[in-house]
Parts: sequence; C-alpha cells; structure tokens
Amino acid sequence: MSDKLYIIPNPPTPNKAVEFNPDICIGCNLCVNVCPTDVMMPNPQKGKQPIVVYPEECWYCAGCVEECPYPGAITMLHPTQQRISVNWKRKETGKYFRLGMKNPPPPNTRPPSG
Repeated sequence: MSDKLYIIPNPPTPNKAVEFNPDICIGCNLCVNVCPTDVMMPNPQKGKQPIVVYPEECWYCAGCVEECPYPGAITMLHPTQQRISVNWKRKETGKYFRLGMKNPPPPNTRPPSG
C-alpha cells in the first residue's frame, strides 16, 4: 500500500467553532492535544495555526482556549443559541460580569433590605 492518505475538512457548515489569530498563534498545538473531540489537527507547516477539520463536532468546552499559553490566539465562537447576552453590572463598582465567568467579582454580602 503505497497510496497516500489525506485528511480534508468537512464541507463548510453554518457554524465556526474557533477562530485563530495568526499574529499571535505560533502553532504549538497544545489546543489540538487537549481537544476531547479532535476537532483540529496540527498544520503540516511548522509554526502555522492548527486546521479546524470538524467544526460541527465541537462541544464548545473552551478547553483549547484555556490551554493556550498565548492569550488572544484562539477565540471560541459559540453558536447564537448558546451565547449569553445578559451581563450584570455591580452598582458599587460599575463593573460588568457574567454568571459562570472565570474570575467573577465577589458576591454581595450585604443583607437584603426590608
């Protein structure tokens, strides 16, 4: 068997799981190694961003984003139905936050009025 095998991406789908910033991504492939569903494969060219082969298989767990040592190299693109559109704002600080965010502000310990 001397035939070469090639992996090719699935046809374009309406969703795009992740987006790479080519100015920041150095092609370390840590995101490829951590992905539980093998959505990406290493780029055959050294130093290039991974190739997203199966975007429809993405679980949107953001493990690839968390594992990346270069902030901003990978952006998770959640489908519209999964996006959180509600931000909360602390009256005291004016800071916006979301429930479930990585480093949320401390909870309000003031007793309720009334």
